[in-house]
Amino acid sequence: MTAPVIRHVYRPRGAAREIMTRRESEVLMSGPAGTGKSRACLEKLHFACLKTPGVRALMVRKTLASMTSSGLVTYQEHVAKESITAGHVTWFGGSQREPPAWKYANGSVLVVGGMDKASKHMSTEYDLIYVQEAIELTKDDWEALTTRLRNGRLSFQQLLADTNPDKETHWLNRRCLDGTTVMLESRHEDNPVYVDEDGQMTEAGRDYIEGKLDRLTGLRKLRLRHGKWVSAEGVIYDGFDRAVHVVDRFDIPEDWTRYWAVDFGFVHPFAAQWWAEDPDGRLYLYREILHTKRLVEDHARTMLRAVTRLLPEQEDEGADGHANEILASLAAGRREWTEPRPRAVICDHDAEDRATLERHLGLSTSPAKKTVSDGIQAVAARLVVQADGRPRLQLLRDSLLERDQDLVDAEHPTCLEDEIPGYVWDTADGRKPKDQPLKILDDADDTMRYVVAELDLAGRPRVRWL
Repeated sequence: MTAPVIRHVYRPRGAAREIMTRRESEVLMSGPAGTGKSRACLEKLHFACLKTPGVRALMVRKTLASMTSSGLVTYQEHVAKESITAGHVTWFGGSQREPPAWKYANGSVLVVGGMDKASKHMSTEYDLIYVQEAIELTKDDWEALTTRLRNGRLSFQQLLADTNPDKETHWLNRRCLDGTTVMLESRHEDNPVYVDEDGQMTEAGRDYIEGKLDRLTGLRKLRLRHGKWVSAEGVIYDGFDRAVHVVDRFDIPEDWTRYWAVDFGFVHPFAAQWWAEDPDGRLYLYREILHTKRLVEDHARTMLRAVTRLLPEQEDEGADGHANEILASLAAGRREWTEPRPRAVICDHDAEDRATLERHLGLSTSPAKKTVSDGIQAVAARLVVQADGRPRLQLLRDSLLERDQDLVDAEHPTCLEDEIPGYVWDTADGRKPKDQPLKILDDADDTMRYVVAELDLAGRPRVRWL
């Protein structure tokens, strides 16, 4: 039976076009979000798998969870949609012996993986490996992937990747500067969604580039509009290093003390963070909310749902859609907590919002210690690597409960990990550095400061149950 003929149109420009013909062993597409980097890399993988039988390719990110919510969507909806519809490509969900993968009718395979669950996909060889958002990886991760490039079905073996820029001293940028990795610079002007073939900005381009990116300032504009590898001038937490302070998820022991911290907002993001303290006093962020345009009671419902569950015999009731209904289910024994209750819920001082949160959570709250300078110093002290090689504050990957699309569209930070590198001192109007932070895009940073200040500057809190 003759396979159905399909038509797929992709007209790359700039770096997206160049990457199709590059054969070097390591190629990185660097540039702001929205320039088509991921699409270009996946188009190359898809074409190679279609053209040459038996090709083995891998698409990977630091965590499998972040890959399934990002790269797979681009692949399914934009790159391989026609091939999937025609039956040329089918999904295999994985087994005890094999990782999940897209399997091609000609015997090629595109494996999907995360470096946090690397045992299956790192036990075999590949012709092409694509790393999405490569700055999330460590240098050891990267070098381990290069050892897997030896399948030999193509005339070249390649590790290709995309990333948004970071600080100029990042190991990946240094690898490009010393010539080990080829860097191709992707720009918004190369994206046909934003700029047409005549070089004229489209309506979508005017809305996104002129309406959003050109209005950014400082570090965020340099990185997100112009794609520059630069460090912030006057960055507050200059000791923050993703390779050190962001770690893979692990099961937090039941006996570790929990703290919640909240910074209220509606137009500006509402921030909520869950922290666990180990027996040595180290803090670990393991869950967070950073979201705009939702009421406090709606956030309270999300918070309760994250830490409780219906008992198995109650799952078909369809009850407790509202926070008060969740509280009623807890009181009636139809729902149970899945983790220890917080020792304290530390909040911004807004009296009305605090009262609303207490009513819908069924927990009391404590007003945050909001003195800024000593709070920042306390956080900075926790970021310092100790004699045992570990800092006293770390963030678990994939802690965000839901990504706010409005923040994504505005090119604003969507979680604490994104926010910390751009948290800078306000030097406008002749202010001295280290006097006060710039009060913009700092909601998650403030929330982190609240819990650290409470523990390190104000003693140990107690919680009162309502």
